[in-house]
This record gives sequence, structure tokens and C-alpha cells, in this order.
Amino acid sequence: MPWSDISEHIADALNQPFAAQNPRPISGGDINAAYLLEDNGQAVFVKLNAASQLPMFEAEYQALLEIKAGNTIQVPAPICCGVAGSRAFIAMEYIALGAAHSNSPAQLGQQLADMHRTTADHFGWHRHNTIGTTPQCNDQGDSWLAFWRDQRIAPQLQLLAEAGYQGSVQSLGQQLLAALPQLLEGHQPAASMLHGDLWSGNYAFNRQGEPLIFDPALYYGDRETDLAMTELFGGFSPGFYDAYQAAYPLDEGHQQRKNLYNLYHILNHGNLFGGGYIRQAEQMIEGLLLS
Repeated sequence: MPWSDISEHIADALNQPFAAQNPRPISGGDINAAYLLEDNGQAVFVKLNAASQLPMFEAEYQALLEIKAGNTIQVPAPICCGVAGSRAFIAMEYIALGAAHSNSPAQLGQQLADMHRTTADHFGWHRHNTIGTTPQCNDQGDSWLAFWRDQRIAPQLQLLAEAGYQGSVQSLGQQLLAALPQLLEGHQPAASMLHGDLWSGNYAFNRQGEPLIFDPALYYGDRETDLAMTELFGGFSPGFYDAYQAAYPLDEGHQQRKNLYNLYHILNHGNLFGGGYIRQAEQMIEGLLLS
């Protein structure tokens, strides 16, 4: 591992000496290798991938900066990213994790609502990023319907077609794209700052019980997409939802739009993992077309 090169990058970014002592592998998800680097009381969390994945880390670096600048919810402070040898890396503040306190889920809901009140003039973002390892396009525009059709659902269907998934998932997908004006009729959301990949594996609590989020796939869009995804893989605690709703009530019809928004992630899982996710996507589309 090119630890000396990475240490030099970190030292330059921190403007202080830093030499990694016994890098320790830690849990960092399925996509990247993750390590804890320490020197003279300074702890740094580093993720590694192939050098070709540098744009993914550059987008994550900018997303963390953007969320942190909003001062609404805690994220690890990014330090630097780059290439060392054959590996791309991103280095960020290491935050020791702990257990939730009784009010921690409510604090998470309140702070996410605060983050969603940060808005932009257009849907999308100034750069593309990834959802998992899948490219995520963020071309900016004024129409939420067009953004969700052209930047989210249609690209996932195209990737499935390129991987050989034709048949019903494609015919149903084209019917869904045609039905989007009816499914989103009258819905004109603000372009909120979104985490973009907010499932239970991408939030935690520090040792003081304060919430933090990480691994963002940031863009500006309908805040309901973040809330929908929190229910996709197990859901968050009732205290989270109650606090969010009290701080920033959701628009009428959000329960009907939830499956439309979660379809994006199921299609992406189909592209990443295939198998049962393709059939799940077909069933979700069939339900949406009947609604």
C-alpha cells in the first residue's frame, strides 16, 4: 500500500507532519477498502479504490464539503483525495462511533429536515457522481419530472438493456416513463440538498449520541426521495420520522410517490447485483401503473 504517499498528501492538507503508523483496516462498506491511520493523536479515515475511481472520491469530497458548509448535520470533514501509486484515495476526519441516546433518532430527523431546507435554483448538481459504483448524472434543470425521468429512471433502464435485461422490465419501464406526468401531476418540490443514498448503513451516532451521515450521493431534488429511501431497507426509528414531520411536514401524496422514488434504487441494485432485484423492479412498476 502507498501509505507514505498518502501520508504526505494528508500532511500537506493538514499543514502539519503526518506519518501513518500501522494502518488498521476497518469496516468501510462493500465498495472500498477502508483504513484508520493515526499519528501523534491525529486519526484519519481513508478509503481506497482503483486509481480509475478518483472521480468518485472527488465527488464525495465536494459533497462532504457542501453538506458541512450548510452547518445542519454532522459529516466527516474531508481532508484530501488523490492518487497514490495504483490506488485512488479519500482521507477524512475519523469520528469514533457510539450508541444512540433516547433522543438521537429525533435529532437525526430534525437535522435532516434542516439540511433539506437548504435549496438550489435548479435540480441536479454542478457535477456527476455515483450511486454505489453506478454513474449518476446530475445535469441541472428546472423540471423535476424531466430530471427524474431523464437523469434517474431512463439511465437505469438503459444500463439494464446494455447488460442484456430486455423483455418485461424494458416494456414496463417505457410505460412508466410515459406515465410520469400523471404520477407526478401537480407536484412541484423545492430543489433540496439531498444525501442521495440515505439507507441505514449511511448514518450513525458518535460517542456523544449525536447523529452523522456519510457516503453521500449528493444532488438537489425532491426531499421525499431521501425519506423514501430510509424505508427501503428496514426503515429508521419512529422517533426519526416524527421529528422530521414536525420540523418540515411532507407534501400531500408523498406515500404515493414513495415507490416511484425507491424504484430508482431497486433498478440500480438490479444493475449492480441482478437476480431478484429485476423482478422486484417489475413488480414495483406494475403497482405504479395501476395506481
